[in-house]
Amino acid sequence: MLVRLAVTAGLAVALLSGCSPSPDPIKYGQDQCAYCRMTIADARFSAQIVLKTGKNFKFDAIECMVWFVQEGRVDTAKIHQVLVADFSSPGRMIDGHTAWYLHSDQVKSPMSGNLAAFPSREVALQFQQKLGGRLLRWQDLLKTVQKPGHTSS
Repeated sequence: MLVRLAVTAGLAVALLSGCSPSPDPIKYGQDQCAYCRMTIADARFSAQIVLKTGKNFKFDAIECMVWFVQEGRVDTAKIHQVLVADFSSPGRMIDGHTAWYLHSDQVKSPMSGNLAAFPSREVALQFQQKLGGRLLRWQDLLKTVQKPGHTSS
């Protein structure tokens, strides 16, 4: 009986410790954006929200993810992780809360938000020198990025 209890307890600990929410790899050319329903095709602009429950929302562009959050389609208290594609290393996902963002008319993202993400300020500044625009942080995006045709009041 003690052996069975010890095995059961060990199995429970192993299962619980392996249940941390994690991102679901984006299948480019197959997965659909949770916001606009376009096929996610460009590894330079994709994004993902991972909830504490393990549910994932994938996006074809950073701006789609921002609009999704702005519109209250997800309870921000339930977000475990925000990931964005590293524009300087397509396909590599980085922490969206610590990323640096470049908003530039020279960045042609899928939904015309003109946003690119970078892992550090230094890398973002290098791209800003080439492409112009302004640097933003996550909270800046939530406050300033508007859908085309919309203005903040």
